[in-house]
Amino acid sequence: MREFPRCLLNRRSPLLVVVCVLAVMFFYMLHFDTSRVMTLPFTRYRELTSVPVTSARNNSVPSARNNSVPSARNSSVPTVDTQSNQLQQYCPETPPKLDGPLYVDFSEPVNLDSLLKDTRLSLGGRFTPSECVSQQKVALIIPFRDRELHLKIWLFYMHPILQRQQLDYGIYIIEQDGDETFNRAKLLNVGYVEALKEYDYNCFVFSDVDLIPTDDRNLYKCYDQPRHLSVAMDKFGFKLPYNQYFGGVSALSKEQYLKINGFPNNYWGWGGEDDDVFNRLTLRGMSISRPDHNIGRCKMIRHARDKLNQPNPHRFSRISRTKQTMDTDGINSLNYTVVGWEKTRLYTKIIADIGTPPSL
Repeated sequence: MREFPRCLLNRRSPLLVVVCVLAVMFFYMLHFDTSRVMTLPFTRYRELTSVPVTSARNNSVPSARNNSVPSARNSSVPTVDTQSNQLQQYCPETPPKLDGPLYVDFSEPVNLDSLLKDTRLSLGGRFTPSECVSQQKVALIIPFRDRELHLKIWLFYMHPILQRQQLDYGIYIIEQDGDETFNRAKLLNVGYVEALKEYDYNCFVFSDVDLIPTDDRNLYKCYDQPRHLSVAMDKFGFKLPYNQYFGGVSALSKEQYLKINGFPNNYWGWGGEDDDVFNRLTLRGMSISRPDHNIGRCKMIRHARDKLNQPNPHRFSRISRTKQTMDTDGINSLNYTVVGWEKTRLYTKIIADIGTPPSL
C-alpha cells in the first residue's frame, strides 16, 4: 500500500485533532439534549396525573355518602378536600364542645335576637361547621300547626345544641294548611320530599315541636340502626312508656326511610303512626337503637290537646294491619300541594295542603 507523504501528514495533524474534538463535543451535546427531552415529559406526566387521582377520590366521597350514613362506631377521622380546595378533617364522632346535662326551663322567656344575628346561620335555618366537615347532612323535620310559642322555644334551645354537635343541618317546619284533622306522619313525608329538593341530606331527624333534649350528648344524627332519641320524657316520669315506643323524636337515614316506604299517610288524628313505623322497621329486619337513659332525657312543653288533633279512633285496627298496608301506603303514595313557604335565618317553613281524611 502506498504511504502518504510524511510532510502531508504533519500538515494535516492539527486539523484532524480539531475535527475530532468538535465531533466529541457535538456527540456530548446531542446526548445531553436527548436525555433532557426524554426526562421532562415523564416528570410532567407524574405531576399531572397526581391531580386526577385526588379529584377522583374527592368525587367518590359525596356519592358514597349521599344514600348511606357513616357508622357511629367509626373512630377514624379522615380528611377531605372542601370546595375551597382546603384540606379539612371530618368532624370527630364525639364533638369536643358538648356541655352534657343542660338547664331547660320553659317558664323563662326566650329571645331569638342573638340567633337572628348569628352569621353562621344561613337563610332557611342552614348551618355548616367551619372547623371540620360534618360526617352527616341532617334535615330536622317538624310537623306543625298553631304552635308559634312552642316553635320559638324549640329554636331557642335547639340551634345552639345542633351547632355544638357539629352537624351540617337544616330545619324544616312543615305546616298543615286548613282546618282538617291533623296528620303528623303525612307531614313528615312531605318534609322528607321537600328537604331533598334543596340539599342532598342523608339523615332525617323527625321531631315534635314541644320536645327539648336536656343533654346535648344525645346526638341528633343517624346510626347503623334507626335511632329513637326521646328515650326518657318528663311526661312519662323519665321512663320509656313501653319497649316498642318510637314517638317524639327519631332519626332515620335515607336508606332506612326508603326501606320502610316512609311513614303511613292514613293516620288522621293523634296516635298510632309511631307504632306503625315501629312495625315497619321490625318487618324490614331492623331494630331500634337508643342512647343511654340518662342521656336521652327530654322535657315536654305542657299544653292542652289541639281540638283538631283528637285521638284517632281507627289507630289500633290500622296498627294491626301494617304488614298488609306498608308497601302501598307511604312515600310512594304521597299526594300534597305546597301552598306557601317562608325562609328566615332560623328555619324553612313549608305550608302544605295534604287533603282530607277519607270518609268512612
